[in-house]
Amino acid sequence: MASVNKVIIVGNLGRDPEIRYMPSGDAIANIAVATSYKSKDRNSGEQKELTEWHRISFFGRLAEIVGQYLKKGSSVYVEGRLQTRKYTDKDGIERYATDIIAENMQMLGGRQGMGGDAGGYSGGDSYGGGGDSYDAPPSRPAAPRQAPPAPAARPQPKPAPNFSDMDDDIPF
Repeated sequence: MASVNKVIIVGNLGRDPEIRYMPSGDAIANIAVATSYKSKDRNSGEQKELTEWHRISFFGRLAEIVGQYLKKGSSVYVEGRLQTRKYTDKDGIERYATDIIAENMQMLGGRQGMGGDAGGYSGGDSYGGGGDSYDAPPSRPAAPRQAPPAPAARPQPKPAPNFSDMDDDIPF
């Protein structure tokens, strides 16, 4: 039987990212993202807002990007998967925590203090509009940071075909 483990979160960072490095040199970034849900109380009719906090982990180049560009209050779109881990707390009690392992991230909103347009990066060298989007690349050694290349011009749409030029001897 097929299964799917996919999470999409859109929210705001509650604190600056925490960046650590593994002995291999790979970066790990952890963020806490708040999402909100508004509902009306059935009895009183007053609006209630419920906030949920999500722990999200990034690895490799994606973690470096998070550490460089995100900060407390930043709006972010994250795609990833759920992963539950077991740990022992300081009192010796076994506990479980469920985190989101990020596979794709897109910065939402404007670029505060960065200048330039709001073009996006979506892995490789392809560019698109909207906020900046980053896919988790395959794990590899960190390369020196370089500015991304300028966005390529978008191809112009092709004109619609002229059906009067088509041959009428269609065999079907």
